[in-house]
Amino acid sequence: DRIGRRKVLTYAAVLYAVSAIGSALAPNFILLVIARMIGGLGVGASLIIAPMYIAEISPPKMRGQMVSFNQLNIVLGITVAFFTNYLILQFGKSDASWAQALKFDEYNWRWMLGLETLPALLYFFGLFLVPRSPRWLIMKEEFDEALEVMKKASGNEEAIKEMEMIRKSIDEETKKEKVPVTELFKPAMKLVLSIGIVVAVLQQITGINSVFFYAPMIFEQSGIGTDASFSQAILVGVINLVFTILAIAFIDRLGRKPLLIGGVAGIAICMFLLSYGFNQATYTLTEESTKTLPQEIDRTTLLPMLGQTYNSDVEFKAAILDNLGEDVSKTYESNLITSAISMNPIVILLGILGFVASFAISIGPVMWVLFSELFPNKIRGVAISFVGFINSAVSFLVQLVFPWELATFGSATTFLIYGMFAVLGFVFILLVVPETKGKSLEELEKILVKG
Repeated sequence: DRIGRRKVLTYAAVLYAVSAIGSALAPNFILLVIARMIGGLGVGASLIIAPMYIAEISPPKMRGQMVSFNQLNIVLGITVAFFTNYLILQFGKSDASWAQALKFDEYNWRWMLGLETLPALLYFFGLFLVPRSPRWLIMKEEFDEALEVMKKASGNEEAIKEMEMIRKSIDEETKKEKVPVTELFKPAMKLVLSIGIVVAVLQQITGINSVFFYAPMIFEQSGIGTDASFSQAILVGVINLVFTILAIAFIDRLGRKPLLIGGVAGIAICMFLLSYGFNQATYTLTEESTKTLPQEIDRTTLLPMLGQTYNSDVEFKAAILDNLGEDVSKTYESNLITSAISMNPIVILLGILGFVASFAISIGPVMWVLFSELFPNKIRGVAISFVGFINSAVSFLVQLVFPWELATFGSATTFLIYGMFAVLGFVFILLVVPETKGKSLEELEKILVKG
């Protein structure tokens, strides 16, 4: 609120660029972590401020679609990242002199992280082409510039009408004392804050970022191999992109709540399908299957496992650890799983693609639309920052524990847990979350904030 939405986003772009360069050139693990944390600050800022800015600059009838474009660009970035990572892996295997000179084989992870510099610079310079938020300009009493911005978005008559509503709303708030953070926790804010927190937690606790970040690992667990896992991760990105576009097309036609209800129900069903698929898997090493394993694995260490059938990935991984030791099991676990697993990988593929599609058409983009609409003008910046922080914190925790969950509980139980969280979220959305389609931010404030 002090320096404006656009300026915060330019600072975030700088953090992205610094993080990318620092990650690519990091000489040790500690500096790599610091560089990634710098990037995380940029992500946190832009995730919170971008949808707020878009909501404040958009006319009510288009606000849902416009805020959803923020999620579309996130999805597009994820898809491009999947694709470029796959290309970098292929360049690393290439015999081309230019690929070897650029050391794509030795420094593939540095290239993957360093390429972030390019979109960061495009983002930074692109921000100079967008106007400042009209609501923020009105707060700072820069009325002429605010009106010009609103005319470009809504036309003359609508802009004048909307500006008067915003001025009246802001004037009423400025007569009161400065709003402290504790305003969020007053009884009048109970409903909107509860919705914001639950939706923020739900978006991440169903495992979406774990699926994105660990998609190749999940596909490897189904036995399709490393190269195939990266190529199918690209398919995940494409599905995410397509269904986010569909969400943008329907969010102002069908409304926010119908998309949330249908999408979260789909998430639950697909998580249960993944749980079923991994629960049906068995793991058996045979003399024939071990022929495909890397030569670095001592075949004599596998003799106690030959012909043994393991009914879960947890049992199989424990046997690998006991017989091969920690270092070898970590290095070649995916190879051994691919050689031993017996399951239907189509079930896993359908489960993941269905999950991503359900997320992308519902809680992925709709969450940010709700955040931009739920909270009153006087505290919108603080409120979105608060629930955005909760969303990021839950995302961090889910990604942190996901590999541990796979190792401790197994894939079937892990996805079952995510499915149960989705069921709880479905019930909450059905009973508590209101429809916000087609109403101005000032109208929503009168409806949702009690007192």
